[in-house]
Amino acid sequence: MSDETFEALLQRRGVLIERIVSHGHVTPHDHPYQQPHDEWVMLLSGAARLLVEGEPERSLAPGDHMLIPGGARHWVTFTAPDEPTRWLAVHLLGAAG
Repeated sequence: MSDETFEALLQRRGVLIERIVSHGHVTPHDHPYQQPHDEWVMLLSGAARLLVEGEPERSLAPGDHMLIPGGARHWVTFTAPDEPTRWLAVHLLGAAG
């Protein structure tokens, strides 16, 4: 089983809403996530830490959310290894900064 799965819940012009489920996932340092559009994420369950380039690392608990600016390199530095970490991600396609 992959340590992270993505499921598109809704896609319309300008927006993609995804459910992400992580199982002990950590982004390799040399392969950061980076997309041209803004992404808003909310942690639904589990625990995680996110690092966005140029910002301090953030710990997230259920209900915590943050905006990842378009173009920013970012890494998941921790997700709970013993329970699924569930995210809701809203991609604002075509919107940056």
